[in-house]
Amino acid sequence: MSDKRQLLIVAHAPSPNTLTLRSAVADGARHSDLESVEVKVLSPLDAGPDDVLACDAIILGTTENLGYMSGALKDFFDRSYYPCLDKTQGLPFAFYIRAGHDGTGTRRAIESITTGLRWRPVQDALICQGEYQREFENQCRELGLYMAASLDAGLF
Repeated sequence: MSDKRQLLIVAHAPSPNTLTLRSAVADGARHSDLESVEVKVLSPLDAGPDDVLACDAIILGTTENLGYMSGALKDFFDRSYYPCLDKTQGLPFAFYIRAGHDGTGTRRAIESITTGLRWRPVQDALICQGEYQREFENQCRELGLYMAASLDAGLF
């Protein structure tokens, strides 16, 4: 049995840029100084309630699609919501959005669902807005590092 804490990353990555962002989150979370955290990265279509129930914290990632989250992330929530509802209250989470516009509707949708689940946000949403910038990768790497370091330190 492993004593490692489990960080789950569930992120939709339909393009090379969004795949790069998801990889940056995972790279940050797998920092070599963090020895007590195991990172699992899944597409929303491959993730489900069992993955959520097994984790100690979760990072969500999505594109902004017509002012909403990706259909893949919505599908993940549809399949996971009720099986996790009473079992994951207080789950620490963070999320990032690759937004071509402002990400407002996407943020609102994710916050609404996670509020219903009673998950605990541990930092503000990271919104990578507008034209793609290399800085988004650094921000995503920092997000992964922050979550994993917090788990490693026992902060949540």
